[in-house]
Amino acid sequence: MAGNSLLTMTAVTKEAVALFRNSNAFIQNLDRQYDNRFGVEGAKIGTQLLIRLPNDYVVRTGPAVSLNDTNEQSTTLVVSTQKGVDVDFTTAERTLSMDDYSERVLAPMINNLAGDVAATIMSGVEGGVSNYVSNVDGGGAVAALTSNTILRAGAMLTKRSAKTMGRNAVLDPDSMALCVETMQGLFNPQAVISKQFDTAQIYKALNFKWFEDQTVLIHTTGTFSAGTVNGANQTGTTLVTNAITGTLKAGDIITLAGVNAVNRVTKRDLGELNQFVVTANVANGATSIPIYPALVGPTALGGAVAYQTVAATPANGAAIALVNQASEQYRKNIGYAPGAITMVTADLVVPKKSVEESARERFDGVSMRMLTGYITGADQLITRLDVLFGFLFIRPEWAVAIASAV
Repeated sequence: MAGNSLLTMTAVTKEAVALFRNSNAFIQNLDRQYDNRFGVEGAKIGTQLLIRLPNDYVVRTGPAVSLNDTNEQSTTLVVSTQKGVDVDFTTAERTLSMDDYSERVLAPMINNLAGDVAATIMSGVEGGVSNYVSNVDGGGAVAALTSNTILRAGAMLTKRSAKTMGRNAVLDPDSMALCVETMQGLFNPQAVISKQFDTAQIYKALNFKWFEDQTVLIHTTGTFSAGTVNGANQTGTTLVTNAITGTLKAGDIITLAGVNAVNRVTKRDLGELNQFVVTANVANGATSIPIYPALVGPTALGGAVAYQTVAATPANGAAIALVNQASEQYRKNIGYAPGAITMVTADLVVPKKSVEESARERFDGVSMRMLTGYITGADQLITRLDVLFGFLFIRPEWAVAIASAV
């Protein structure tokens, strides 16, 4: 180890935060933000950030003025999750070169930390994303992905006014493998085909940039078999029902008979049932279902309204249906447009007592703290690496669940 010198905590933390940013495909392709309001004193657990959502207006026809009220809507992102990895380093390990140290010590720490953070954010898909597409077999069960499944996912995002550029698709390894196999016959430039053959992954196709990530969820649908709406013209995020038969799980996708989706810009009927995600578990016999998006229908005369989500609110007795089979298990891959999901990190407090050394660094929207303290009772130096973050599906209509068979 000739020529090596003791690595400083600052140098190690800089390396760690860079590794974190680049070690997980999902995190790499999120909207990452650093909140500088906490840069001096350090953030506190539970800090809330108020995020203003885009305004929505209704277009008039003709020369007569028809004033729109500006009813600004907002959502709250809570910086409440602290995750970290704790180890004890020897002086010998700290005299390694940075390359060796990164490979032997930091990389395994960061790989597990980033994967855990990504899995936490991915959990927001359950109960957060209402758009759903799948390929089904002759019996109606979820089957392997095809190019048509991906194309329909893109079409769904477009109909929800999502940006067409910069879209990402995150698939689990098995779904990626099946896609590479089923799509290898499509016309592609030779260089693209060669890359897919070499890496066993699709890089960019069908207006999505593709990534493979092991944090993709496997969802199991509830046992729901029947249910009807109790009361006409309901609005909001709670659907009152007659006692349902079977259970619903957070993340289940349902439709309501006669309730079609609208184009979020033009407010025109899309001619297809609107999909709603169940946002919390619902027991057998329950008489209400928490849903997203909110039921926002037109005026009594059929006129468009701001933030409208459906062409008509449900009629009394309208049937409730699952979009897939009851008790079915499937991989919940996701496609999303920029701005759909945001991750925010903030500076953690750097204590000045009982600390041998400490550092806090930021890189590309991620803040990370590392410090070493001495434990007198154990006569041991403990080093901890922490990140404080929050996440939010700010525009969940710009994300879509892409189901694939398990």
